[in-house]
Amino acid sequence: MIRLVYTSIAVKDLKSEDLLQILKTCRKNNSANDITGILLYSQRTFFQALEGEEAILLPLFEQIKKDPRHIDVTLIEKVEIKEREFPYWNMGYQKLDKADFQNLEGIDHFSQKDFNPSGLLAHKAIISPLMKMLKAKLVNQVAETAHEELPLQHEDPFIRILNRAIRLAVKFLAFLMVIVIILGVLDVLYVIYEKVASPPYLLLTINDLLATFGAFMAVLIAIEIFINITLYIRSDVIPVKLVVATALMAISRKVIVFDFKHLEPEYIAASSLVVIALGVSYWLIDNKEQD
Repeated sequence: MIRLVYTSIAVKDLKSEDLLQILKTCRKNNSANDITGILLYSQRTFFQALEGEEAILLPLFEQIKKDPRHIDVTLIEKVEIKEREFPYWNMGYQKLDKADFQNLEGIDHFSQKDFNPSGLLAHKAIISPLMKMLKAKLVNQVAETAHEELPLQHEDPFIRILNRAIRLAVKFLAFLMVIVIILGVLDVLYVIYEKVASPPYLLLTINDLLATFGAFMAVLIAIEIFINITLYIRSDVIPVKLVVATALMAISRKVIVFDFKHLEPEYIAASSLVVIALGVSYWLIDNKEQD
């Protein structure tokens, strides 16, 4: 895995909608290719860091250099990395002002006017503190926009007390669900032992396989329920998407172990409609987030 850092000059001043369109395209393509990174735009200068597999990034950089929207594309850094600096952002975006440049740690004689390909190339030492600052800003943005179902900082003291009580209840439910998951794993082991230890030995019929799969699915669904329980005390996720994803995975796994010989057509048709409805719902939510 490598990180490429390059800079370039926009052929014209870009408006907010132009930048949003660039980011939308980058995020869609980067997500499909497991690429992460950040984009900084200031004074018609692009500064971009890209992280991913070398076999993917190098051809991508060749395409970037041919993009007619910018010129003077300059590779500042190409390094091998063991872990990503921006693992949670397909393409983060930041703006920096004059004060930000003045607050860069350990860097002297670098100002906003030096933020251009030649200036960055001459001051390569700025790359590390600059990316550190950009990452800190992204993390702060996430913290500021974090969603909490049961906030402990509610303006009403009584609501704060109730939220604390519910949070304790959620933690207790999560603990109980962990016990259920452990028991479920033990049940899976017992089911497998029961099937292979009964005559004919070490031979599983189709019904045995379905019973074994069913035991596995029950544990996986329990894990998803555990995640749903804990999301009420998390601030890094909006519940609706996770709930829809959990429901979709649960019914999809149930379909895998259907015994179609003993199911009514209406039951199968209804299950199909639920899968389609949940799939479309998840797709709409995901597209809305990307927009």
